[in-house]
Parts: sequence; C-alpha cells; structure tokens
Amino acid sequence: MSWFKRKTKGITTTTEEKKDTPKGLWYKSPTGKIVDTEELEQNFYVSPEDGYHVRIGSREYFQILFDDNKFKELDANLESKDPLKFVDTKKYPDRLKSAQKKTNLKDAVRCAVGKSKGKDLVVACMDFAFIGGSMGSVVGEKIARAADYALKNKLPLMVISKSGGARMMEAALSLMQLAKTSVKLAQLSDAGLPYISLCTDPTTGGTTASFAMLGDINISEPGALIGFAGPRIVRDTTGKELPDGFQTSEFLLEHGFLDFITLRKDLKDKVNQYLDLILNQPLRA
Repeated sequence: MSWFKRKTKGITTTTEEKKDTPKGLWYKSPTGKIVDTEELEQNFYVSPEDGYHVRIGSREYFQILFDDNKFKELDANLESKDPLKFVDTKKYPDRLKSAQKKTNLKDAVRCAVGKSKGKDLVVACMDFAFIGGSMGSVVGEKIARAADYALKNKLPLMVISKSGGARMMEAALSLMQLAKTSVKLAQLSDAGLPYISLCTDPTTGGTTASFAMLGDINISEPGALIGFAGPRIVRDTTGKELPDGFQTSEFLLEHGFLDFITLRKDLKDKVNQYLDLILNQPLRA
C-alpha cells in the first residue's frame, strides 16, 4: 500500500512558480567541506570542519579588529589615474571603473583608525577583490599616508597584506611604491612606533618585497601563500621540485621568515598583546 496517492494526473509547475535555491547559503572549502555561510561568518570566516581560513576583505578585518566595528576611514576617496594611458584587453580607466562597481571599493587598500581593545590603532588592509589586490600608486600612497598619520599621532600601525603583486598597468610607478612605503616604515621605526605586518592568503610580488616583510613583527594566518613569485614560476626557473608546503605560512615560520601564525579568532588579542609588551604597558584583558 502506498503512503501517498496522486489525485490529479499531469500536474505541472510553470516557470514563474519554480523557486531556485538562493545563492550563498553554503560555502565549499578547498578540502570539500560544506559549511553554512551564516555559521562561517560567526566563526570569523574560518571553516569549522577543517580550519580553512576563507579569504576576506577590509570590511571583515575592520570588524574583527576595531571595537564595536567603529573606525574613521583615512583618505577614503583617493583614486588611481592613468598617467601611462595603458591599454591591454581594455583601457585602464575602464578596468578601474569596472573594479569599483564590482567591489564598491575605490582601490585595493583601505586605511582606518579606531579603538582596538580600548586603544587607538591605525590599520591599512588590502582587498584582493580589487584587481587581485595589486599595488599601484594609490595603494602605496594610502599606506604612506597611514604611516604619516601614525607618526603624527604617535600610534602603532598594522598593515594587512593580501596581494598578487605590483599593478602592471602602472609599470614603474607601481614599483616606486616599494621604496616609498619602506621609507615611511623606517621613519616609524626611528620614532619608536610599532609596526605589525599580517600576511594573508596570498601575499606575493612587490608587496612581499616591501612592507609585508618589514614589520617589527611579521605574522600570518594558517595556510597562507607567501612569496615573491608563485611556486610554478620558481619551479620553472630553478628546474627543481619544491619541498612540500613550499611558500605556505607554516613553511616560512619554520625557516624564520615569520614570528608566529595566529588563528583569525585570536588575531585581535594577539596583536594587542604584542603592542602592550613592546610599549611596556599593562596587558589588556
């Protein structure tokens, strides 16, 4: 005996009445684990199944680091120009407009100042979603201005790197940002102000060759790709097979390029604990 009987034969559902499953309800990690997106957000965008740290942007990092997500954004309206009149598959200004519309960002870095565990902290955070987090003139200028703000107000600076490297559309102008940001960080050091560099997935190219590896303390998230050139380029150039885990944050920690790796849920506590220690002030709870 069947449990259900169809009373009317030939039932059909019109296209208008069909309902699709809403997008974004689930996230699939690279290891194949399926996670509810709401659960993922509540877990600092880390897969509870395998600990995979999902790529996030400045909005999420500011939410993690700043008390009650309150901060003042610095130089928010700075935008790139096109001094080289660069064209590849499309004109550079068109590419910028497309990226701005898609990401709702002005460029590949946002800088802000706010309270973190009760004390002021300047944070410059890169966004990979904007042209692969590429470092152009605006990225270098905003990080330099963030350092100037930290110098003027005697505050610590933190830079969160997430970049595919220098922006090819700005050629040598992009490469000049390596020197400019490095000089500003040297001025911070001379003033005795702490600089923390957080390398996230991925941190490559000119970013790695400048501010990402110049921190008083260099830290990273688990499993992040960190290097100057990607593993494939290194393999093809050297003609040698690379060690397991080459250019992961764990490999770099083992070889002395990083001071420690922190889980994202512990990031705020770890950063402020270090600042309290280096500034010789009472540890905050």
